[in-house]
Amino acid sequence: MTQDTELEPSLDAPKKAGTSKMLVDLLVCILLPTLILKKLSSPEMLGSTWALVFALSLPLAVAIIEFLKDRKIGFVAALGFISILLTGGIGLLKLPVEYIAIKEALIPSLIGLATLLTSYTKYPLIRTFLYNDMVMDTKKIADHLSKNDNQQQFDKIMIHATWMMAASFLLSAILNYVLAKWIVVSPAGSEAFNDELGTMTLMSYPVIVVPCMVITIYALFYVIKNIGTLTGLNLEEMVHQ
Repeated sequence: MTQDTELEPSLDAPKKAGTSKMLVDLLVCILLPTLILKKLSSPEMLGSTWALVFALSLPLAVAIIEFLKDRKIGFVAALGFISILLTGGIGLLKLPVEYIAIKEALIPSLIGLATLLTSYTKYPLIRTFLYNDMVMDTKKIADHLSKNDNQQQFDKIMIHATWMMAASFLLSAILNYVLAKWIVVSPAGSEAFNDELGTMTLMSYPVIVVPCMVITIYALFYVIKNIGTLTGLNLEEMVHQ
């Protein structure tokens, strides 16, 4: 009984940590920037320029802190960092507002393209998204795949999952572009531009993130189900305990 009690917190800790990080990201990268852009952009408050700088500094700070903590930055995180800088550049330099829609579509398009291209290398991005050592016991799975002579079938499964993930990023690019074209129409650098940017940031979660998350979850279950078929392992045996 004592042993079970001691194990439970260690199993729950990653879940709690993941939930806490998600809530912090939602607050610092979505909700607070939205409020700053929509409420503090008037001349009586911070003004459009400083409100934009303040709003973008929050997710930028999160990216820098995570980089300093891990001492490395992944491809996707790097693109997110660049995306923030591009948004700030468009607003501060008062570039044509059409650039926002192009930028919003460009980032997920690049991630989707990289997902496809890296599937032919030793370091496919699909393993970062769906099949990585932090969650899955990849060594045990690889041993069982080799034992059952199912490595080729597994590789085909991962290719199918790669196309699913690429499709989710393509959908994200399309939705990003449509949402940006629909909402952000005022000249860059104006108070109205900041307000519209805040609205787009807030709406991006239900309009873009949720549909793409559905595809990602489907792809994950597809991979898990087929790993179970090819290895004979159940879910508890696949994941790290």
